[in-house]
This record gives sequence, structure tokens and C-alpha cells, in this order.
Amino acid sequence: MRVTVLRLGHRVFRDKRLTTHVALTARALGADEVVLSGEKDDGILESILDICERWGGHFKVSYEKNWKGFLERKKREGCELIHLTMYGLQHQTQISEIRKSKKDKVIIVGSEKVPTEVYHLADYNLSVTSQPHSEVAALAVFLHDFFEGKELEKEFEKPKVKVVPKACGKDVRKEA
Repeated sequence: MRVTVLRLGHRVFRDKRLTTHVALTARALGADEVVLSGEKDDGILESILDICERWGGHFKVSYEKNWKGFLERKKREGCELIHLTMYGLQHQTQISEIRKSKKDKVIIVGSEKVPTEVYHLADYNLSVTSQPHSEVAALAVFLHDFFEGKELEKEFEKPKVKVVPKACGKDVRKEA
């Protein structure tokens, strides 16, 4: 099963840092790829690809101009569309059902106001909390619950750099 995160409605000058954090969180917590939609931003795509090259793994990054066509295509391919929103059902009441399904997943996180069509296209509109919060936080909590914490043990293939855990200070090693 593949997990794709769609970052919906990226705005170059407003969302650069937050969209980067969405992509980094998706990668670190077990997603297979992130697809950016909204304004095209080659700088973010290059930055994420650079991180993937240095830190390892097989994470994909791409841009999709037509988010609606992308979601409709994924739905036709049999993917489940999961929209993270503070207005949805509580994710903890739905996560077991979602986890049982072996269908590929597309997790949708918005930026600007999310179009109504997203709510209708989604198989699940889920909230992590019904309070205002960050889409990065929602994505992190959802992925952690979806993967039942196992994503924290993931080893990334062929890293050029790697953090060695220690109680104090930092130890970053260059791999051969």
C-alpha cells in the first residue's frame, strides 16, 4: 500500500516553509510521496529532493497543477482519499477501518481555504482535533496513528548522513 500526501493550494510567498514541513513530515513519518498543488514552486521540489538524496530513502516529490483531476484519477485507480480537516469526524473513530483497508491512500492537507469539492471527493473527512491547528501537526498525528508508531523505527536506505542518537549534543555522521 502506497501513501501519498497531497499538499493542496500551495502559495509560493506565503506557504514555502509550511509546505516544506508538510513534505518533511510526510517523508519522516512513513509516506511514500508528496504531491504539491497550487502555485508551482521548483525551489521546494528541489529542496525536498536534496534532503531525500542526503538522508536516504525512496521518497518521491512532484507537482500537479490540476488537483481535482489528480484526485479523480486516484479515486478511479481505487485509492482512498483522506482529507485532514478540523471539520471532519474524529480520526480516532475511523483509523482502524482505514488501517484495515489495503488500498493506496491519498492524504489531503490544505493550505488556503479548501474547495468544497474536496469534502465531496474524499472518502474520509477527518479531524485530529476540532480546534484550529497546523496541517503539519494533523499530518504527523494521523500518520503516527495510521502506522501505529512503527514509522518511528524506519531505516532509510543509502543515507549520506545519519544522526546518531545521544542524550546531549549532536552526532551527525557521513555514511560511506
